[in-house]
Amino acid sequence: MSNTQPFTLLCLASYEKGHAFLLEAKRQGARVLLVTSLSLKDKAHWPAGAIDETFYMPDAHNVWNREDTLKSIAHLARETRIDRIVALDEFDQEIAATLRAHLCLPGLDETTARRFRDKLYMRHTTRLAGINVPDFIGLLNNAAVHEFTLRVPPPWVLKPRLMAGAIGIKKISSPDELWSVLNSMGDQQSFFLLEEYVPGNVCHVDSIVWDGEVVFRIASAYGRPPLDVSHGGGIFTTSILPRASDLEQELVEENDDVLAAMNHVRGVSHTEFIVSHESGEVYFLESAARVGGAHIADLVEAATGLNLWAEWARVETATAESPYRVPPVKELYAALVVSLAKQEVPDLSAYNDPEVVWRMDEKHHVGMILASPDHDRIASLRDDYIRRVAEDFGATLPPTDRPTH
Repeated sequence: MSNTQPFTLLCLASYEKGHAFLLEAKRQGARVLLVTSLSLKDKAHWPAGAIDETFYMPDAHNVWNREDTLKSIAHLARETRIDRIVALDEFDQEIAATLRAHLCLPGLDETTARRFRDKLYMRHTTRLAGINVPDFIGLLNNAAVHEFTLRVPPPWVLKPRLMAGAIGIKKISSPDELWSVLNSMGDQQSFFLLEEYVPGNVCHVDSIVWDGEVVFRIASAYGRPPLDVSHGGGIFTTSILPRASDLEQELVEENDDVLAAMNHVRGVSHTEFIVSHESGEVYFLESAARVGGAHIADLVEAATGLNLWAEWARVETATAESPYRVPPVKELYAALVVSLAKQEVPDLSAYNDPEVVWRMDEKHHVGMILASPDHDRIASLRDDYIRRVAEDFGATLPPTDRPTH
């Protein structure tokens, strides 16, 4: 085999995402191979010129057969040297780790990938490292679960171990409700955990990691917790926190501790914390070794000029001889406002302040990003837009749907 083959990235994407990653990897001179779901063949619009070859895996609802995927990629590797494997979607991380192990490639190994995918494992890992986490129990032993319910008062949060974001999360109000739910689960019970409910403000830190060091991080705060928005409706917001504030400093320090405990060596991460209303304590919630969803990458780009997808590609194509360097970073403040809309194509022409730097183009949705050097201006404009979006587009606005930062 020729040794002149360019650096080759094999990207797994069971869902369409990561366009900026693919484009930047190609700009960095990599040969880009994409493995995606057969069901997306005539639906996805991958960026032209960014992909050298595309391979399709038969799927059921974007889920691939693990053994078939392993055999297919191993067959591909017989004639094609693969240098890195990157999972562009959360749900591709475990098979990517399996493939790396099978092909002896660097990157998140199976243990580390499991820490980031399994909410129970990540809680055990971070608690052992001395990081503050809400009390929790895996639903593995009924006697232990019963003891937990006697020790930790309700409400509790029932969470699937291997889902992403708020998918499948349920608040439980009483022991009777809990046991009714558990009795209906059957063999699925062990794939869930139960967690102490800590009322508070949910924050997130988005990071870039190179050679075991967190080289970039930015802290933001949601208006209402994503769980509350996904279950109860309302307007989703997140805003960059004041830089060098006590909260921002505590969050970035906790974030670095979490990523060290999880043994994240290179790539990106999206880590969430909750700040207790009652005590002010910061609790770790969860971390993902990927770019944050819900247009958070667009928020970060508006505030800093860095596209986290593109920077991730630069990290993956960097080498010891040509290491990754963070480019110059702007220090603006930004806020993201997103909501469902009753109109199929919402008219955003009245939202014309110069601070509006991005608008969502999606049916029955309204979304904007505001950016400015002035934190207070962004906070004031964001709060005004929340009120106007509710009035103009029929968004549900619960009484508590007010940002606090």
